[in-house]
Amino acid sequence: MVAIHLINYVAHFADSRRTQALIIDDSLFKREFSKRTELLSRVFDHDHGCYYKGFRALTLGWSDGNTFMPLNFALMSSSHAKNRISTSRVCDGRTLAARRRAQAQRKMNEVALDLVDDAIQAGTKAKFVLFDSWFTSPKMFAALLKRGLFGVGMLKRSEKVYFRYRKRQMNVKSLYQILRRSKWPAHDNYLYSPIVYFEVNGTSMPVKLVFVTNRANANQYLVLGTTKTNLRPEEIVQLYGRRWQIEGFFKVGKQYLQFDQTQVQNYDGLCGHMAMVMFGYDILALSQREAIDDRTLGDLFYDFGRPLPDIAVAQALQWLMQQLSGLGAQFAGAEQIIDGIFDQFMQTLPSNLAGLLGNAS
Repeated sequence: MVAIHLINYVAHFADSRRTQALIIDDSLFKREFSKRTELLSRVFDHDHGCYYKGFRALTLGWSDGNTFMPLNFALMSSSHAKNRISTSRVCDGRTLAARRRAQAQRKMNEVALDLVDDAIQAGTKAKFVLFDSWFTSPKMFAALLKRGLFGVGMLKRSEKVYFRYRKRQMNVKSLYQILRRSKWPAHDNYLYSPIVYFEVNGTSMPVKLVFVTNRANANQYLVLGTTKTNLRPEEIVQLYGRRWQIEGFFKVGKQYLQFDQTQVQNYDGLCGHMAMVMFGYDILALSQREAIDDRTLGDLFYDFGRPLPDIAVAQALQWLMQQLSGLGAQFAGAEQIIDGIFDQFMQTLPSNLAGLLGNAS
């Protein structure tokens, strides 16, 4: 509710044509040295390829391309009982505490859709949902379309996910090879952008793909997809680029807002801790949006940071006297008055400094 009020406040001063989007991602909430934390489980870290003790902090955020604000979260345990190290305490099924604990043991894709539903019901006007390859699937695209939303995600280069292109069944890798052998020219900002059709529950769903060169490795490529097929490829790439803002939230949360640095063992206490982290980041995001400090412009930052050369005192005084003399020459009678002031000023100076000024003049 706090984030929705801040979003409405920010959107009131933004251009109405600016596209609003929701962003879904999760981050590891480590509790390596815990044993009795409620619903503690072994969760898989995709970055390091191994299991850690803790939770997955599933987060939903909002972005207008400039400001990112976290909206809601779900502190996910494991959906497999064998991976859960600690059990949950018994709660009345009608309470929020019981619903939270049941939600933590469900599949993450289903909970992500629940977070999106809550955000839309609360008043969010976003029409796009951004997510990485872990959440990208034909079922996710279809589920968002049923809600009147358009998904934008990165597709896995998997041989197990098939679609139809020109009435032929193929996957991402085979389609890329066909496009490379074809006469389609590659563009500067992207390679190719075909429209393919996924079959979901007997219904054909068009998805526009964009093949982009991986800057980290020129021999590899990335594949973006969206159900908003009338978007230009450049717009799809630019829109998906906003997803990185949620990574910035995770970094700031872990380095400065004590994201996973708490000794609370109760699951409700952990959820309260996460809520306070998001409140703190929302306040920082609003302060940044309202800041009016001068922004740096490229190399000007380094030019302004360079130390100015020191000017000798005698040179500075000489320059000042020359400027005042020039002003006195422009007005009748003022030159004699300024000369008298200079004479009195020279008499009050130390002898060594008066000698330097006399030699310089």
